[in-house]
Amino acid sequence: MNFYQRFPRTFEPGKPFKLSRSKLEQFINCPRCFYLDRRLGIGQPPGYPFTLNSAVDTLLKSEFDIHRAEKTTHPLMKQYDVDAVPFQHPLMDVWRETFKGIEYYHEPTQLTIGGAIDDIWVTPQGELLIVDYKATSTTSEITMDAEYRQGYKRQMEIYQWLYRKNGFKVSSTGYFVYANGKKDKEAFDGKLEFDVQIISYEGDDSWVEHAITDAHNCLLEDTIPEPAPECLYCAYRKKAAEAEKWE
Repeated sequence: MNFYQRFPRTFEPGKPFKLSRSKLEQFINCPRCFYLDRRLGIGQPPGYPFTLNSAVDTLLKSEFDIHRAEKTTHPLMKQYDVDAVPFQHPLMDVWRETFKGIEYYHEPTQLTIGGAIDDIWVTPQGELLIVDYKATSTTSEITMDAEYRQGYKRQMEIYQWLYRKNGFKVSSTGYFVYANGKKDKEAFDGKLEFDVQIISYEGDDSWVEHAITDAHNCLLEDTIPEPAPECLYCAYRKKAAEAEKWE
C-alpha cells in the first residue's frame, strides 16, 4: 500500500490528509484550482507524460548509482568542484519512487507532506545535498532565473525542508543536473546527444511552513477561493461558462 492509499482522495476537515509536494505547488500557483482538486475532487486535466525527460532521469540515476555503490565521486561532480559522493541509504529507492518518496507528518495541520526526489549527495562533513535532474533542449544559456523555473527552486526547498524534518543535516546548497539536448548535429542517426551541466542553488525553506498552514486554511473554507489572476485553467473555465450561457 503506497502512502496515497492510506489517505482519503479529498480533504475532510479534522482528518489526516496527504498533501504532495506538487499539490502544495498547485496551491501557490492557484488556490482555486487547489481547492477544487483537493477539497472537491475536481482535478485539472492531466498533462502528457514527458517520456524523454523520464528516460534521461532513469539513465542519470543509473549512472550515479554506479558511483553510489562504489562510494566514488562522479566525474561531473569533479568537473564542477562538488566535494561529495552519491548518498547511500536503505530508503534511497523508496525516496525516489513516485507515490512513495519521503514524507513528514505536520502535526499542527494533520497534513502529511511528501514527495519523491531524484538524488541526494553527501559531503565529507555529512551534509546532504538535494539534487534534481532536469532535461531540456535550448541554445540559450541555462539559468534558474526564468519565471517557470521558480517552481523548480521551490521544489528543491520543499525537499530540503522534508529531509531536515526527518532529522537529516541538510545543506542549503542544492544542485540541478541539467541535460541539454544538442540541436547542431548534421544528422539524427538514431541518437540524441546531450551537454550535461551542474547548476548550484542556495535554497531557503523558511516559507514552507507558512505555505502548509495557508494551504490547510484554504481547505478548511466552505467557499471556493478566487482564482489566481494568471491561472490559465481558471481563465478557460470562465470563458467556457460565459460561452455556454449563449447556447
